[in-house]
Parts: sequence; C-alpha cells; structure tokens
Amino acid sequence: MSISKENKEFIDNLIEYYISESESYKQIAENFLPEVESIPDTAFGIITGCVYSGFLQAYQNQQQSPSLEDMDEFNQIIKKKAILIKKSISELTKINTEIKEKSD
Repeated sequence: MSISKENKEFIDNLIEYYISESESYKQIAENFLPEVESIPDTAFGIITGCVYSGFLQAYQNQQQSPSLEDMDEFNQIIKKKAILIKKSISELTKINTEIKEKSD
C-alpha cells in the first residue's frame, strides 16, 4: 500500500502552509532559548512534527493506520521538501538580521 493521492495532496498542502507560516514557528523556537542551541533547527523540528501530526490525523479521520510503507513514503516526502522548509526559515533569519542591522 502507498499513500493515497488525496493524502499526498493533503501532506503537500500542509507543508506549503507551514512554510508560509515559518516565521511563527521560528518565534516559537525562540521562546526555548537558551535551552535550544539552534533556532532554525528547532523551528524545522516543530514544523515537521506538525506535518507528521497532520499526516497521522488524516489516517485517523479515515479510521485507518498508516502502514510501514506509508511511513517510509511520508519520510521521503519530508526529505524532498526539507530544503524548502529550511530555506523558508533561513531566509527569515537573514531578512530579520538585515532589518536589525539597518535599525542599529
């Protein structure tokens, strides 16, 4: 079994949403300073955790459980999108740094 087309679209839409809202998740990560060493890595973890939770919830709503193959496929989707997620977080860091430097 593999992830259905509808569930793949749902996952893609979730990833797009969290990328568009990455600034919020970066701010959440900042709340964990000094306990966390990397705000971008923490934000990435929060975002991927939210996507994973949404993936599991989609299966639960369909009264199903993801198979091992589904989990592997989900992980591959996240790996392929990881650069986009990290880029959205990194670009925000760069923009915020530039704004701060201009205001100083």
